[in-house]
Amino acid sequence: MSGFNIDAFMAHRFGGHGGTLGIVYHDKGDGWVELGLPYSDALVGDPASGVIASGPIIALMDMATSVAVWMKRDRFAPQATLDLRVDYLRPAVPGRTVIGRGECLKLTRSIAFVRGIAYDATPDDPLAHVAGTFMLMDQMA
Repeated sequence: MSGFNIDAFMAHRFGGHGGTLGIVYHDKGDGWVELGLPYSDALVGDPASGVIASGPIIALMDMATSVAVWMKRDRFAPQATLDLRVDYLRPAVPGRTVIGRGECLKLTRSIAFVRGIAYDATPDDPLAHVAGTFMLMDQMA
């Protein structure tokens, strides 16, 4: 299989927005990938509580679900986020790394359907749930 090698891809630090936020590779399994968002004072939305702002968590989940699409397609190809619904269940615990787990549920000719969770201790106690779609740009000929 000469497709998408997630281990080689993740061996490099993210550039751009993900790199600025400090997002890192965390883990992978059959049909899912996890990225980590290490706690940083620069990401805090409310200094009084120390809770990470929602924007970095949304970016984490966009990236985790995007990488899950590449895994499912077995290749790195251009795509665009069409929709990413985020349901917050609770605030992240200050000081903890937030883990974003993404999976691609289904592929059509031009759309990928994704879901995921963000958690800071265990997947059994998520802080957010996401569902979304990506447009597969290489299929738009």
